[in-house]
Amino acid sequence: MNNVVVLIGRILLSIIFILSGFQKLTAISATAGYFASYGLPGGAATAVVVGLVEFVGGLAILLGFQTRIAAWLLAVFSVASALVAHTNFADLMQLINFQKNLAMAGGFLVLATYGPGALSIDARRGATFATA
Repeated sequence: MNNVVVLIGRILLSIIFILSGFQKLTAISATAGYFASYGLPGGAATAVVVGLVEFVGGLAILLGFQTRIAAWLLAVFSVASALVAHTNFADLMQLINFQKNLAMAGGFLVLATYGPGALSIDARRGATFATA
């Protein structure tokens, strides 16, 4: 039962990143324009890198492949994007998005530490994780 719960958790954590990354990768110029409004450099290159981090990282979490690496990457990404795009705390939606990003980072840190469960590619490959 625990492995099913971990799988459901991985699915829920990954969905937002897979969909958001796909959207960014299929609308590079719009994404680059959005990033420019936050003062991010790099234009289309930044849009592609961010889209790939979200999409590929989300797929890795979903499949439980290289989970520790993907989870750490998306934890750092979640905190960074909170700090870049969601610090207008006078706007309640921005505050909620900031807190959501921190909560997702927390979920990824747990996943990075305890692993993706038995229903994963990592488990089939014999990857080891911390146990409590």
